[in-house]
Amino acid sequence: MNNTDVEHYLALAREAARKAYCPYSGFHVGCVLLGQDGEIFKGCNIESCAYAPSICAERTAAASAIVQGVSAWKAVFVVSPTRVSPCGVCRQFLYEFAPGLHVYVGYLDASIESATSLDTTAKSYLGPITLADLLPGSDSLQQSALGHKR
Repeated sequence: MNNTDVEHYLALAREAARKAYCPYSGFHVGCVLLGQDGEIFKGCNIESCAYAPSICAERTAAASAIVQGVSAWKAVFVVSPTRVSPCGVCRQFLYEFAPGLHVYVGYLDASIESATSLDTTAKSYLGPITLADLLPGSDSLQQSALGHKR
């Protein structure tokens, strides 16, 4: 995937982040999940005052993909104020479907991305990082002794 493609998907993730419901943290996260056949699924974080029912942007995008019958994914693009990677719960959730998923992370504010380096040839985002690298020693039903997914 070239820089132009990655920047395009990060821009779409920023659009999704603007729809985040985060009145408690104010921490807007947006995500684009890219299907194997080029399908695009957007997600944003949705908070609850009880915290546990809150859901991350990555899982809202994945849930949308699953509802639409797409469970083969090739990349996920996540933006946040501090350029965080998917949390542990999201890593495990995504791994269930796509252990080889490529992860790209960028800043919510595109102007921060352009100012992150004096080297104009440097990428303004991190990635690709494979999901398996972010979740070493992980397991899923498709790889376990229990058998294969139905």
